[in-house]
Amino acid sequence: MSPATNALEPRSLADEIPSRYQALIRLGEAIRSHPDEKDLFQTLANQLHEVVEFDAFCQFDGTANWLQWYFVEPYKSGLEARLLEPVPKEDTAAWWVYQNQHPVVVRFSNTDRRFPRMRDRLVQLGLKSSCTLPLSTAHRRLGSLSFASHVEDAYLPEEQVFLSLVANQIALAIDEARAQKRLKLILDLTNRVVSKLELSDLLQEVSASIREVMQCDAVGLSLPDPENGELHLQIKDFQDIKELTQSGDLSETAKQVFRTGQVLNLMKEQLAADPIIAATGLKSFCGLPLVSRGRVLGVLGVGSSREATFTEDDVSFLNQIANQIGIAVENAAAYGEISQARDRLALENIYLESEIRSELHFEDIVGNSQALKRVLREIETVAPADSTVLIYGDTGTGKELIARAVHNLSSRKSNAFVKLNCAAIPTGLLESELFGHEKGAFTGAISQRVGRFELAHRGTIFLDEIGEIPLELQPKLLRVLQEREFERLGSTRTLKTDARLIAATNRDLKVMVEEQKFRSDLYYRLNVFPVRVPPLRERREDIPLLVRHFVQQFSKRNNRVINSIPSETMEGLVRYHWPGNIRELQNVIERAVIISKSSVLNVALRELEGVATPRARRAEAKAAQLNPENLDELLDDTERAQILHALEASNGLIGGPNGAAARLGLKRSTLQLRMQRLGIRLSPMSRTAVAEFKRTADKQ
Repeated sequence: MSPATNALEPRSLADEIPSRYQALIRLGEAIRSHPDEKDLFQTLANQLHEVVEFDAFCQFDGTANWLQWYFVEPYKSGLEARLLEPVPKEDTAAWWVYQNQHPVVVRFSNTDRRFPRMRDRLVQLGLKSSCTLPLSTAHRRLGSLSFASHVEDAYLPEEQVFLSLVANQIALAIDEARAQKRLKLILDLTNRVVSKLELSDLLQEVSASIREVMQCDAVGLSLPDPENGELHLQIKDFQDIKELTQSGDLSETAKQVFRTGQVLNLMKEQLAADPIIAATGLKSFCGLPLVSRGRVLGVLGVGSSREATFTEDDVSFLNQIANQIGIAVENAAAYGEISQARDRLALENIYLESEIRSELHFEDIVGNSQALKRVLREIETVAPADSTVLIYGDTGTGKELIARAVHNLSSRKSNAFVKLNCAAIPTGLLESELFGHEKGAFTGAISQRVGRFELAHRGTIFLDEIGEIPLELQPKLLRVLQEREFERLGSTRTLKTDARLIAATNRDLKVMVEEQKFRSDLYYRLNVFPVRVPPLRERREDIPLLVRHFVQQFSKRNNRVINSIPSETMEGLVRYHWPGNIRELQNVIERAVIISKSSVLNVALRELEGVATPRARRAEAKAAQLNPENLDELLDDTERAQILHALEASNGLIGGPNGAAARLGLKRSTLQLRMQRLGIRLSPMSRTAVAEFKRTADKQ
């Protein structure tokens, strides 16, 4: 039909009825094949021109809230559409028809003054009449269609009847296309719930799909924090509106939905009471609870800048989406817990395997002396209390065994016992070992790492040589003890830990506090229940038991049969001072088992410094004369004598494989600290000076 054809000409109209209805059928099929409604506009414009007389065509989408004009020849330069752009939709017949649901025919004569701004612009283009019809179904309003013609009486009643059929056909096709789109969203969401367990990725995809299908401006998903249960906005997908405040506060509407588990569909006037949502410019908001197995797991919020956007049908559809998301949230939470438990178990297995490889294979605490029994009574007292324990004593006395005994007697024995030697880790890596780090936290951090405190959750963490922790790291350790929380290196997320701390040291922490080398507040927090492990020289009656234990252990390991220990050998081992304590005794027995050629244990007593020497006998005689009150003086004299003897044998050399520290089974720093305490000064002493100093000490 050309623009000049009169729509009222009976013969022409009758002749065209079959072709028009055929075109109408093709139009419906074309609409159904276009899922994108903005692309659909171009299809409508092309197909409608075969069915309806018009020079200009306008579609108003009530859901998406957009209005678009299309012009045919000769009105197709693009200037026409730009001329109509400044006209607000409220001043158009398309908007009025959508609001009132009645068709409107306008003749652009001087007597018809309706919609003046739109009429004036169309008159400038040479158009003389228009017909606008609602796009509606029995269930919902979808928008409106406007046709404009250069013919003044182009849309008489007979033509309006046919145009109504056209509008109804288009409305049904659009409604069906939207229903298909919603169904596809539900199906896609169901598939994603089953196949995708990473919650953040799933929610991000879902929010974008909801905004597209519902033609809304904002979608938000709020979930409770697993630590404190407070609701937080996890995912937001906003378009052309202000985002929520930077403070991260959540709207009272969402909180109410989470508390009550009820759907809230609010209009502009009701949203004024919620300042956070009102600040975004939204005029409609629907909040829906994410429910699964009768529990509210979060809130789905959908907003629009248009008023009264969400109908009952929309709310029902959104509720289906919320139910699916609720299932996804529950599945993801369960998957997260299983994954976390699996990762923790894998880490514990790796850790325990390394512990087994490096374990000294002590099966039990060996001994029957009164000093050891006192320690065991203290262990039985403190183990069930779940308090921090500080184990102190000389190096090699078995402080780790005491820590394991505390753990095994506590309620945490079924969980991990995690240990760390603070002196064995470089200062720069100690924080990462204790608290973990995020990927990229520092050079070489190629992956996330779980720290020892996190690994020891609900178990026990044993920090050996705690006096070696640098001052700058001590406040973070104090925070873990007091608040039971920490952050991984490179992360701002606060993690909780329920790990019992057992610390050990061979240093005098009180002296370190006085020298400002150790924080006093951390010292007092560690010193809740101190346990002193006696050195081997204070429990000589345990030496025969320990010797037999180690002989049996190393004989089995080296496939030897040793069933006899000479009495003079045992007496020599008992008389020896053992500055390296149980560790030194263990090493001596292991070497003796290796060099023994028969079933008799062969110990090289001559290599043990101080065995049966006059100085040792004098020390023992002096010890017999001393009162218990002078025990510290006896220990200092004995220790001084052993150190001087080692310095003499090493020619005054402290460090190195042949130095005094190695001979005594001590660390270089430990020996220097004890020499400083006992008043032993070397530099610039020679071997002769050492010998002279020793002779003076012997006379005393």
